[in-house]
Amino acid sequence: MNSPRRMRAVGVLALGVAATLVAATGCGSTSNAGAGSGKHYKISLIVGLKGDDFYGSLACGAKSAARSLGADVNVQGPSKWDAPEQISVLNSVIASRPDAILIAPVDDTALQAPLEQAAAQNIKIVLVDTTLKDPSIAAAQVTSDDQLAGKDAATEVAKQTGGKGSVVTINTQPGVSTVEARVRGFETGIKEAAGLNYLGQQYSGDDAAKASGVVTSSLAAHPDLAAVFATNTLTGQGAATGIKDAHKTGQIKLVGFDANPSGVQALQDGSAQAQVVLKPLDIGTQGVQQAVNALSGKPVEKLVHTGALMATKDNLNTPDVQKYLYHSNCTG
Repeated sequence: MNSPRRMRAVGVLALGVAATLVAATGCGSTSNAGAGSGKHYKISLIVGLKGDDFYGSLACGAKSAARSLGADVNVQGPSKWDAPEQISVLNSVIASRPDAILIAPVDDTALQAPLEQAAAQNIKIVLVDTTLKDPSIAAAQVTSDDQLAGKDAATEVAKQTGGKGSVVTINTQPGVSTVEARVRGFETGIKEAAGLNYLGQQYSGDDAAKASGVVTSSLAAHPDLAAVFATNTLTGQGAATGIKDAHKTGQIKLVGFDANPSGVQALQDGSAQAQVVLKPLDIGTQGVQQAVNALSGKPVEKLVHTGALMATKDNLNTPDVQKYLYHSNCTG
């Protein structure tokens, strides 16, 4: 996707709940728990980036759950991954007085005070995808287990390289909870992969051209560069370009994040060897469920972790992977 995102820890029980709910509907909707409460709740979803396929899938899950639960969901977001722009969207939403706000904060510090102000006005806050430095103001958090997914990416890198050569991480920018968690997990996993020389992470500012340059400079300094770990869509696109420009496609292994159309294409044409696929559909589903639970006085899961899977060219067309490929067109 075209934005930095995602970060988290463990949630086996919550994962089971989310998977069951999604499987029951085929499009991330929940059961009718919470429907018939006599209140038609108004919920605003503020995504991290408008027009992004990851957030499109998240919105599809939220809309499906809202239909099931008798709520309305209005989806808004900034046109770029930018804290001031998202704060402006948030302030407008607060003025409309929704019952609850689901939000993917683009900065874990800058969004803290505005969301505290919203909570002070008795608006329920549910953090989806990304989080805050202090998430205690939220009724619930629903997110991927990005740290575990990052560790799985390290396992895949070790598998793809045979445990030989140098590896570099290309990250987006500091202050984004999800990608930071991915890197933590990756670095934990790479330490367990004997034989690999880890070069650390470099930031590209979520700029594909800069990510391409990281590959070029890393290869110049380390001719044994064997793999690149890219933490999101744009870093993956840039890394693929840098590898191609070096005439090393398929030789330097690329393991990225996201299953939007460009990520899928990279698997199909061999630009990437694996992509970590998160489950935004489930995040949207559970985000609305927890918001309605909080509004109706029902038990709330304070932290819900959804799962991830590893997509490769070999398993790309399987039903389990196809279900979670990111898209903005809701079905079902």
